[in-house]
Amino acid sequence: MRPTVAKNPWLPFGTGTDAELRLLCLPHAGAGASSYRAWGEGMSSRIAVCPVQPPGRETRRREPPETQVGPLVADLAAALSQEPLSPYAVFGHSTGALSAFELCRQLRRMQAPPPVHLFVAGRRAPQIPMDQTRLRGLSVPELADVLRRLGGTPEQVLSDPGLLRMLHPLLIADFAVNETYHYVHEPPLDCPITVFAADEDPRADLDQAAAWEHQTTGAFTWHTLRGGHFAVFQQAERVHGWIAEALRP
Repeated sequence: MRPTVAKNPWLPFGTGTDAELRLLCLPHAGAGASSYRAWGEGMSSRIAVCPVQPPGRETRRREPPETQVGPLVADLAAALSQEPLSPYAVFGHSTGALSAFELCRQLRRMQAPPPVHLFVAGRRAPQIPMDQTRLRGLSVPELADVLRRLGGTPEQVLSDPGLLRMLHPLLIADFAVNETYHYVHEPPLDCPITVFAADEDPRADLDQAAAWEHQTTGAFTWHTLRGGHFAVFQQAERVHGWIAEALRP
């Protein structure tokens, strides 16, 4: 179900106030809200897919991107507290999965209405440190090589130095969100967590993804996808079905 248009810069496609439930979707490094607009077209009509637009991209490209997850989720949580969202769930892929997790914890600190479910993909559990690859210090050619190995970025983008130079500051900021993150222990979340893990993801192997189980006192569900880091998008129809099943009344 398509959300209705709204003025909140974090939710450029609106919140789907007529839907039974909203699914807030946080993008991966370098991506914006539009990465989920088409992805959500196959979702159950009960669920309004609400792509989240962090600063520094697309409709917010004139704003500086955040380089740390704390300020990012604090601003997002404050913005969401002004929206009639409940009931809602949260989905995040890769860097977006980390942001989604910390968003849930920030909302809990604010004693805001909690999500009914957290869905994560393409990232190891937050308590497992990331490899210090120093992606945030990459040059433009080095960045193209890394993105090519990860997959999911069109070759016409990777082979266009001018376009890569434009994307470079945003990607480096997003990589910094991941690489400067320091996990601080808090009680597990109460909401259920579902993990979508790809069996050939170089950023999160299956054991690292399975460790998300320790972040909830509720139900934990695991789905394995064949493929690499962006398998969740390449197999969107299966993922939509699993999400709809998890959010069944």
